[in-house]
Amino acid sequence: MDSIENWFGELRGFGLGLPEAIEDFPWGHSALKVRGKTFAWLTKEGELHLTVKLPVSRDFAELFDFAEPAGYGLGRSGWITVRFGPDREPDLDLLKRWIVESYRAVAPKKLGTLVPDEG
Repeated sequence: MDSIENWFGELRGFGLGLPEAIEDFPWGHSALKVRGKTFAWLTKEGELHLTVKLPVSRDFAELFDFAEPAGYGLGRSGWITVRFGPDREPDLDLLKRWIVESYRAVAPKKLGTLVPDEG
């Protein structure tokens, strides 16, 4: 469980470091938002779950067995959910790139350009 807490903390901190990013807690889950729009959902209940919008990388992301289209019809709009249990270490650099892609997809264009390509 320590691993999940650490991964969650690192991804949460990274997302909150993006311009004007804030955290909200609808339904008890961590939602990272920019100007009122969610760009990432994070949960850590037994597993790490990250949901992001990937307009560019969605098809690539779906090649991984840990990724699937997000529920509630969000998958049709490019949202992907990834899951990692304590026995499977995520590629945090990849997930951070996906957080940046999702941020750029929902943030005003001016804010999105403030984030360098490497995240």
